[in-house]
Amino acid sequence: MKYYSYDNFKVDTNILIKKMQSFNPEAIVAIARGGMSLAQAIAEGLDLRDVQSIRTELYDDTQMRDTLKLFGSCDFGGKKRVLVVDDIADSGQTLEAVMENLQRQHPNVVFKSATLFYKKSSIVEPHFWVNEADDWIDFFWERDFKSD
Repeated sequence: MKYYSYDNFKVDTNILIKKMQSFNPEAIVAIARGGMSLAQAIAEGLDLRDVQSIRTELYDDTQMRDTLKLFGSCDFGGKKRVLVVDDIADSGQTLEAVMENLQRQHPNVVFKSATLFYKKSSIVEPHFWVNEADDWIDFFWERDFKSD
């Protein structure tokens, strides 16, 4: 397990913003919960107000469930470019399901994905990513705010 600090997050998020700037998204969808901190930081960096979320459940702590559950929907109000954000493309099941669901619901929107980490074993590769993961990542937002 590798600890991922706020300082790493800040540097990597700025790298990610530069990588995906040419896409020029009009809205962001955070995959909750892991993508929420990143989505908010990217929104600040790009001065975007339209940040929405879709909640998914695939993991219980570090244990993968048998089935993925998706909750929520989005309204893009005529926007054409939307960035879908998660912390990591681990198995890729979550990212794939959310991207397919959004594309089915909004066929006239171009969706691109961004993550901080990507595992080569993932079934999908995000359009934009910064780090290759080879271990479980323990993000600062998962560790630093837990009460003991």
